[in-house]
Amino acid sequence: MLLTQDRMLTCAHVVGEADARMWVEFAESPGIPPVGARVAPDGWLPGLDGADREDIAVLALDSPRPQAAPAPLGRRLERGREVWIGGYAQAFDDGMWLSGRISGLHGDWVQLDAGTHAEAVRPGFSGAAVQTRGERPGTEEVVGLVVSYLHGTDAAPPTGPGLAFSYMIPVDRVAALVPLVAELSGPDGWDRGLERRLRHWFAGGEEPAVRFGVVARGTGRDRALQHQLHRAHLVCRGGATRREELVETLVAQLRPPRYQRNAYRDWLLEGGRAPDRSDGGRPAGSGPVLAVIGLDEDPDPVALVSLLVRVRTLGFRLLVIFRRADGAGLAEVAEQLLLPALEERAEVLVRRVEHIEREWAGLRGMVESASLAPLPAVDAATRRQRLRELGMPADPQDRLTGLKQLLRELRDDLDRSNGAVQPEQRDQRGRPGRPDQQDRPAPPGLPGQRPGRGPAERR
Repeated sequence: MLLTQDRMLTCAHVVGEADARMWVEFAESPGIPPVGARVAPDGWLPGLDGADREDIAVLALDSPRPQAAPAPLGRRLERGREVWIGGYAQAFDDGMWLSGRISGLHGDWVQLDAGTHAEAVRPGFSGAAVQTRGERPGTEEVVGLVVSYLHGTDAAPPTGPGLAFSYMIPVDRVAALVPLVAELSGPDGWDRGLERRLRHWFAGGEEPAVRFGVVARGTGRDRALQHQLHRAHLVCRGGATRREELVETLVAQLRPPRYQRNAYRDWLLEGGRAPDRSDGGRPAGSGPVLAVIGLDEDPDPVALVSLLVRVRTLGFRLLVIFRRADGAGLAEVAEQLLLPALEERAEVLVRRVEHIEREWAGLRGMVESASLAPLPAVDAATRRQRLRELGMPADPQDRLTGLKQLLRELRDDLDRSNGAVQPEQRDQRGRPGRPDQQDRPAPPGLPGQRPGRGPAERR
């Protein structure tokens, strides 16, 4: 099972030797390239015959695989709770799923009872994630690691009455032995909510072109952030990325005509008159994503904000992360980046409400009202007036709060009227689509797999 973007957990007997080289395949996600792996430092806990029974190995990947979804670990066990296990047994190269229930403790192992003999764990399942079924989608947890189908024997799964069982090492036991697992399975292991929100924002769609957050180093929020940064086209790290280096990368991304490159560099660094855009320019928020991590750690945060304002006019979407809630440059980010982005998005949504009203006015009496999208609860003129008032000079924090509230109300109105789905977001049959359909997370513990299939890593 995947722990982080560069660490995996399996059984020591799967690896065989502490110095073994492994080849990790993401079998259910062919788009994720295979990667070499070896036992991580302090990651070899094979146990001793007749004594300790760990049988644990932590693998370090040769290069990270942030595209794969890490296993959400949980320490709570309930006797009788149903679990699911995916593995690659002999003659099942495409993987297979088994179900069972948590039974009694067996030393540091936990017994798993299969519903039928056909569902008993067999060779090839060692190291597989034991998952609980969550009450709601996205609440599944991995509570253990399959270690044995019948302790002390290499025979085929038993067929006699009452012997269709196997064992797992619970996450709670692994956490006592592996500090990384203890951290990941603790209350601050991951911020799954932030992970979902970032994934949705990176996917584009209806979100404002600037997203802001405060993420302290070394926290679960930071781990979730780092795991999503591969989705950005460019990453700038405050205090580490030189401004000149960032500008060179931006110009290379824009690919202006050779004779304009110096003009773009000078303008991005110093401001002044913007170069003529031979391509006509991108619409706001329609271009690549620039993630600025730790803007408040830059030697001159205010100057960096001014640079980002110019970058935004080139169509870039911006993810701006502060490391401290009182970091320098906070007011400039609010006034020069967040407010314009929220106003742009509100303008787009108000226009959609106006479009719905014009459609009603033009077709009323010609077609049945049921054929038209329901009108929003509040008329477009009221929304337009509210947007104008929020643009008047006022405290930036009040404007931010008001714009966010207006956006929520507009989205609710458009959802009710079905106006939030534009023609370009409809499928081939004209049915409404969802902007996040192509960016859904993989099932827990099985990085990048398709639903209903086996684990996404194997020996």
